[in-house]
Amino acid sequence: MNEDLMVTAVAASFGVGYMIVCLAIVVVALVGMWKVFEKAGKPGWAAIIPIYNTYCLYDMAFGNGWLFLLMFVPCVNFIVMIICCIKLAKAFGQSTVFGVGLIFLPFIFMLILGFGDAQYIGADNQA
Repeated sequence: MNEDLMVTAVAASFGVGYMIVCLAIVVVALVGMWKVFEKAGKPGWAAIIPIYNTYCLYDMAFGNGWLFLLMFVPCVNFIVMIICCIKLAKAFGQSTVFGVGLIFLPFIFMLILGFGDAQYIGADNQA
């Protein structure tokens, strides 16, 4: 009986630790996205509104926020999100490699974009 209690306690502590790490990653990602939105002239609070943040992200990247509706089309959504990340990097004057970083590690690269010295040049002024 004592061993079962010990196993349960260890499993619970791992679960709580995992939840804390996940929550920290979400908070860091939201802070980075908030700063990116503010740099682009969007309201920072838009980063925490689920569908509106995607609309604003596509508006920053493509110049047309309504393209976010393509996210509801199966198979197309994957390709459009990759293009969006690369175009978002270009809209901030960054390279395509930075856009690939946004695809694979968005919570880190959003922080770099938000707190770094990159300036929003717009979707129309991309090189």
